[in-house]
Amino acid sequence: MSDFAAAVVAAAEHARAAPARLGGVRLVAVDGPSGSGKSTFADLLVARLDGGAESGRVRLIRTDDFATWDEPVQWWPRLRDGVLEPLRAGRAGSYRRTEWPGGRPVLGARVEVAVPRILVLEGVSAARAEVAPDLSTAVWVEAAESLRLERAVARDGEGSRRELRRWQRFEREWFAADGTRARADVHARPPG
Repeated sequence: MSDFAAAVVAAAEHARAAPARLGGVRLVAVDGPSGSGKSTFADLLVARLDGGAESGRVRLIRTDDFATWDEPVQWWPRLRDGVLEPLRAGRAGSYRRTEWPGGRPVLGARVEVAVPRILVLEGVSAARAEVAPDLSTAVWVEAAESLRLERAVARDGEGSRRELRRWQRFEREWFAADGTRARADVHARPPG
């Protein structure tokens, strides 16, 4: 088993054993810089959790549904007020997903979020200090910056390279100020 796969297993075990801290919901955050493998990790984690006793009761939300180049982390109140606070109260939540028609961000389709047993929040700033008291499990995924840039360019296109470099500068400052990595329960590094 690779170290990355072992980290997925460790995160799933931690999430199952940890108490719910967001009302009756266990909130699991998968955080780390862009291009590090967070989406892959979250997909594997959800598959592992959803195949267990919580089958059908795991929900995944990606911060990419909220973030834009100009608002990399300032969107948090939309998630908190629309999803996290209703779930804390045992009610379904909802949000409007950020969509990119013509390359410009707009608020798009409404996404309904039924109350799950486990909510996996994946993306940059998912485990921010503000939500730390509500987290059952925090995961930090990292990879070398040069590898992350090439992965992100492959995902978003060569035309995004300049914005991605700007984003990486922002991330370094954000994570240093927020102390995200130090609070993580599980650390993962993808192969490559």
